[in-house]
Amino acid sequence: MLGTWGVLIVLFLAPSPLPESWRYYIYSPASVGLWMLAMLVSPFVICVAKWEWIKKGKQHDQ
Repeated sequence: MLGTWGVLIVLFLAPSPLPESWRYYIYSPASVGLWMLAMLVSPFVICVAKWEWIKKGKQHDQ
């Protein structure tokens, strides 16, 4: 879950070096709202998708 949040934070900060005129479109209220929604929803989606792996853990072939 922390890895998912880390990736989302990096994606949020990635456009910072772009020209100032582009930042309004990238950091518009709609895109920031979608980013915040992704911060809340995506960790749960990842957990649901990886539930079997979380429940059983890493399997070692012996």
